[in-house]
Amino acid sequence: MEHIAAVVLAAGKGTRMKSELVKVLHPVAGRPMIAWPVDAARTAGAAPVVLVVGHQANAVLNTFRGATDIRCAMQEQQLGTGHAVGCAREELAGFSGTVLILCGDTPLLTDTTLKRLISFHRSHGASLTVLTASVDNAFGYGRVVRDQKDSVLRIVEQKDATEEEQAICEINSGIYCMESGFLLAHIDQISSDNAQNEFYLTDLLSIAVSKGLTCLALRTDDADEIMGVNDRAQLAAASRILRGRINSELMCSGVSLTDPDHTYIDYGVSIGPDTIIHPNCSIGGETVIGCGCTIDSGVSIVGCRIGDDCHIKAGSVLEGSELHADVSIGPMAHLRPGTVLHDHVKVGNFVETKKAVMGEGSKASHLTYLGDAEIGSNVNIGCGTITCNYDGVNKHRTVIGDDVFIGSDVQLVAPVVVGRNSLVAAGTTVTVDIPPDSLAISRTPQTNKIGWRLKKK
Repeated sequence: MEHIAAVVLAAGKGTRMKSELVKVLHPVAGRPMIAWPVDAARTAGAAPVVLVVGHQANAVLNTFRGATDIRCAMQEQQLGTGHAVGCAREELAGFSGTVLILCGDTPLLTDTTLKRLISFHRSHGASLTVLTASVDNAFGYGRVVRDQKDSVLRIVEQKDATEEEQAICEINSGIYCMESGFLLAHIDQISSDNAQNEFYLTDLLSIAVSKGLTCLALRTDDADEIMGVNDRAQLAAASRILRGRINSELMCSGVSLTDPDHTYIDYGVSIGPDTIIHPNCSIGGETVIGCGCTIDSGVSIVGCRIGDDCHIKAGSVLEGSELHADVSIGPMAHLRPGTVLHDHVKVGNFVETKKAVMGEGSKASHLTYLGDAEIGSNVNIGCGTITCNYDGVNKHRTVIGDDVFIGSDVQLVAPVVVGRNSLVAAGTTVTVDIPPDSLAISRTPQTNKIGWRLKKK
């Protein structure tokens, strides 16, 4: 089996992003931009993958922390693509096979296209093959100049192109397939004699042609795949395309999206069949959603595990939470990290939870805050209940046993334990533990002053 390596160029800052964050780390559909071409290369069979890094190098490498197939090459000064690939020589030393050269800002590139490129390159015995596309507006791109036999003669950059060359619609993607022997033997022969005074990787093609070696170009079927992301508008466009791909895959697997153009699902999200998702939902953070769920409009879900047959009602926000089967949330509920809801739990409108565990069949129907709480099964939490978990310095837990009834407008001042099968009367402030099977009530005595309003008038 012939070996494949990849070099991914990721050293530039990306000044047109107008950001303190290096361009290749900007998120695209739920993952850093550079993760997309790296993943495509890996799936196409590339190992090792050499990242050529410069700006915020440690942050870029941390994206792949622990990966054994990732290597690093530093490009201290950004002097062009040829210089960048030259920086990867040491990491490719001893490698023999085919080398893919990719750009870290091309998140739409697919492994299918890379496999096709490698196959085309090898089947024609080429020394160098460039991936190209035909576009209506080629301004700003390098043009691919072919001979009468359809081989590639050269690639000329926009600023160096003649008027005739600028009329060519086939453009260079910046994505190449080369034999390692040719690449390593000739990378030092590239010069910076051009309008930009940079070392263009495209000059390798001219070197190969001058030596009579086979140089080819393969047009991609989808020009979107080679789109580089240079600014926020292109970032949004790439995200839109990737989310379209994600949504299509989900619908093919049995998920219903009632308006896929306005449904925002990130990479890494898993959703079971017969789940229905309504418009303007945002789902990310490697969330897992089971079968037969309904997600109403305007819901935001990040990093959650949701069981089968759950209903997340409109406007609810779920973060870092775990829902078992047949759980009902919202509308307008907020589940914060650490929330665990067992089967048949109901968390209603304007209820907020944080590090709260609710046992099977329990419910908090409306206008309630449950923080740092352990709640048993079949517990009713009345409207306006608050677990007072923070004393200004530390957080404390509230524990509520099974079959407890909490009336409306109750304050549970933690740390406090409510024993099983107890009843807490409406308006009670609980400051001491309640034994099982008890009634807890604490109210200021009511005074009625007869005729008081008439005297005031």
